[in-house]
Amino acid sequence: MRKAVETISLTGWLIKAVALFVAVTAVTMATAWKFDGYSMHRGMQTPEMATAAEITQQLECLTRNIYFEAGVEPFEGKVAVAQVTLNRVGNPSFADTVCGVVYEKNIFYKKVVCQFSWYCQGRGKKHDPVNASVWQESEEVAIKVLLENFRLPGLSMAIYYHADYISPGWKYPKITQIGRHIFYAEKPKPKPNDKS
Repeated sequence: MRKAVETISLTGWLIKAVALFVAVTAVTMATAWKFDGYSMHRGMQTPEMATAAEITQQLECLTRNIYFEAGVEPFEGKVAVAQVTLNRVGNPSFADTVCGVVYEKNIFYKKVVCQFSWYCQGRGKKHDPVNASVWQESEEVAIKVLLENFRLPGLSMAIYYHADYISPGWKYPKITQIGRHIFYAEKPKPKPNDKS
């Protein structure tokens, strides 16, 4: 009888240990999957190395960019702006973090040019967001795009965009228009043996 009780106790303990192992493994895998989109970008730390402060900072920068660039746009327009921001993070022509891309400035014909007009216009520095519901939606989109890897399939190559009420005369290949923004890819790079 005593042996039967010991066997049941050992079996119960073994079942609990296996259940705990499965639960810990599931949580670890889910967490790693959630941060996959975050770690995929050049210059961003892996989930094991990323701190909560770093993730919060990148989310804040992306949220601010979505808010000021696409706050009045539909959901897809907000996602598209966020996606272009992250596409730039993965492109060697731009900074290698979300905040680096959002706040990047260049000198163009002796004039300072920002990647995103709201930053050069000082809106992000002088004013905090005033529309709470637009900020909340921008933050939700930032989380979906940065942490959950949500993407619009047709914009995987989108690097540039502008509002439809301006005409910069760009020679980039046009991808599509979403809301008031027109999206473009980079010019194809000539092949080494291409003489054109």
